[in-house]
Amino acid sequence: MPGTVIVGTQWGDEGKGKLTDLLTKQMQVVVRYQGGHNAGHTIVVDGESFALQLVPSGILYPWVTPVIGNGVVVDPAVLVAEIDGLEARGVDCSRLKVSGNAHLIMPYHSELDRLTERKLGKNSLGTTKRGIGPAYADKAARVGLRVQDLLDPKIFREKLEVVLKEKNLILAKIHNRLPLSADDIADLYLGELRTRIEPMIADSVGLVHDALEEGANVLFEGAQATFLDLDHGTYPFVTSSNPVAGGALIGAGVGPMHIQRVIGVAKAYITRVGAGPFPTELFDDNGDALVDRGHEYGTNTGRRRRPGWFDAVMVRQAVRLNSLTELAVTKLDVLDAFDTLKVCVAYEADGQKYLHPPYHQSILHKVKPVYEELPGWNLDLTAATTLDDLPEAAKSYLQFLSDACGVPVGLVGVGPGREQFVQFTDTSVSEDDDDDDDDWDDEDTGVVGPGILVI
Repeated sequence: MPGTVIVGTQWGDEGKGKLTDLLTKQMQVVVRYQGGHNAGHTIVVDGESFALQLVPSGILYPWVTPVIGNGVVVDPAVLVAEIDGLEARGVDCSRLKVSGNAHLIMPYHSELDRLTERKLGKNSLGTTKRGIGPAYADKAARVGLRVQDLLDPKIFREKLEVVLKEKNLILAKIHNRLPLSADDIADLYLGELRTRIEPMIADSVGLVHDALEEGANVLFEGAQATFLDLDHGTYPFVTSSNPVAGGALIGAGVGPMHIQRVIGVAKAYITRVGAGPFPTELFDDNGDALVDRGHEYGTNTGRRRRPGWFDAVMVRQAVRLNSLTELAVTKLDVLDAFDTLKVCVAYEADGQKYLHPPYHQSILHKVKPVYEELPGWNLDLTAATTLDDLPEAAKSYLQFLSDACGVPVGLVGVGPGREQFVQFTDTSVSEDDDDDDDDWDDEDTGVVGPGILVI
């Protein structure tokens, strides 16, 4: 059974966790393929919120094997603390697997991250200061320590001593900080942290391929989003890995033939955390209303997110970069109180119109959004149970987004709860699909034909 990839189409915080949680009901394996604990998502179950950082969303389903893939950078202390928090609330984490090839975030990574951001001052990148970038930098420089190194204390200490000599020089000479102790770090990582993590360490590539070959449904879950991608995002205001769908292939160790469905997640508006260009950013009462109604504060950092109107130029590019098969639009209910809505359909700069983001950053930083205005609906959508419950203005807005972005809308969020959704259609591709939607039928749901799924 080919896999499904979920990817954010904006700057993150689109609601990927909730969508992953929804689709996980049909999955046997859920793989987190990149990022670290700088990315958080919140899932609401029976009115109870679960804020996850490293642990894949599939942990909440007892039949799912959650996997932290080789493309993730792991702070073992954070992972153990997250597991403890989940288990204290009755969540069984014994099924969790961690790739032996995943890289470790070390104490010097987070220390250097904080010091570098401080030194950059007004030119800071807005990182979460949790060591993600420095850990990926060491991975690329081939001096990183991996999860599997925890299984060989001798190798772990040898690698640590080599890399710490350089890190301590940087800490002392550039940042005027005291050196870190290799013995202290080794004692921490090879002590209780190793004891706790060792039973989870696995050959994640073999595990995922075994599942695929057995016909299991496998979901690949990314962190961050398309425009935080190291290669394709608004560089340098990006993350240090590849959240795009192609990153799932590297970060989980599968080939493109294993991916059949790529779902892009977008909020019905847009937000961004940290610095960087933002063509549709709002600084008025509308922006404040989006933040207040959408509770737009970081899951991990608590930082206020920057709000703006939906940007179809960005999502149009995300469709290209990820080969999206469908779009999930979340938080539609946040727009309930607006009389008029705006959607950016193009950019303008120096007399030229852009339907996709200009490649040159100097142009992107000065573009002006070209808006289309649509009527709001001024109705509470959170109780919607079928597509017919949505007002015509809301359905027209969704159709406009679909047409503007060039991809079908498959999912629409109308509230934060796990069960705040209605299945109107299934946009997944059946194994027997002959491109004739007229004959499609799902015995479990009774759904026939294409359309919109409301969540």
